[in-house]
Amino acid sequence: MKNIVVGMGEALWDVLPEGKKIGGAPANFAYHVSQFGLESCVVSAVGDDKLGQEIHTNFQEKELQTMIETVPYPTGTVQVTLDQVGVPCYDIKENVAWDNIPFTSALEELARNTRSVCFGSLAQRSVVSRETINRFLDAMPDGDNQCKIFDVNLRQGFYNQELLDNSMCKCNILKINDEELITVSRMFGYPGIDLKDKCWILLGKYNLKMLILTCGVNGSYVFTPGEISFVETPCVEVADTVGAGDSFTATFVASILKGKSVRQAHQLAVRVSAYVCTQNGAMPLLPAYLLKELD
Repeated sequence: MKNIVVGMGEALWDVLPEGKKIGGAPANFAYHVSQFGLESCVVSAVGDDKLGQEIHTNFQEKELQTMIETVPYPTGTVQVTLDQVGVPCYDIKENVAWDNIPFTSALEELARNTRSVCFGSLAQRSVVSRETINRFLDAMPDGDNQCKIFDVNLRQGFYNQELLDNSMCKCNILKINDEELITVSRMFGYPGIDLKDKCWILLGKYNLKMLILTCGVNGSYVFTPGEISFVETPCVEVADTVGAGDSFTATFVASILKGKSVRQAHQLAVRVSAYVCTQNGAMPLLPAYLLKELD
C-alpha cells in the first residue's frame, strides 16, 4: 500500500469580492497536505468548459496530483460574500460537475492505495457523487493506520440525518465546528447537553479514533478516548477565513501521518489555520517556518 492522502468531493471556483479563486474543501485539503511533503490527490469532476480547464491548469501549476474526470455538466462555482469580520457566506450552484463524480476502475485502484481520505457532507448532496464516495471508502484497505476523515460541511440544507449517520459510521475521525455540532445534536435528539458531552457521545457511538471540534475564536478541541486537547485560537488580522478549516484538517492529518502526537498535531494545525486567515483565498503558500515543523 502506498501512503497517498486523498481529498475527495467538490472542485470549484469561489467567486470572491476581489475575483475568483480556486476552491472546494477537498482541493484545499489536498493542496495543504502536499505542502508538507506528502503525496496527495484531489478526486473530483469538472465540466468541459473554460472554468474546468482553468482548474486543471491551476492544479498543474501547483504540482498537485489529481484524478478529476470531465463530465457533461458545468464546472462548479460558489458566490462568496464576506461579512464585516471576514466570515464567508456561500451561494453554491447546483447540478454541476462535482455532483456527478463517476466511480471508475482507476478510482478503485487509487482507493486501494490510499492511507488517508478526507470527505465531506456537501459533495454527497447528489446520488452519483454520494455513491462514488461510499464505494471509495469501502474499497480502502482497513488497518490501524488508516485515516478516514469526515469533515462535516452543512451548507444550504444539502444534508439530512441519514447522510450524516452513514458518514459518521464510515469515518474514524470526525471534524465538526460548534455550530454544526448544535445542528447535528438537534437532529439526533440530544440538544440540551454541554458541547463536550455531545462530543463524547459521538466519539463513543461511532467508535471514533478522534473527534475534532473547532469553535472559531473560542479555540478548538481534539477528543480521543479518555483525553482532550484544547488549544486557544491566536489573535490575528483576518483577511478572510475561506479555507482555514481545510488547512487545519490537512495540517492535523499530515502531522499524525508523520508521527506527531495528537497534541503536537493540534498545535501546528491551529498555527497554520491562523496564518491562512491572514491571507486572501483558500490556498496560500505556507511560510517555511511552518513547513519545517514536519521536516
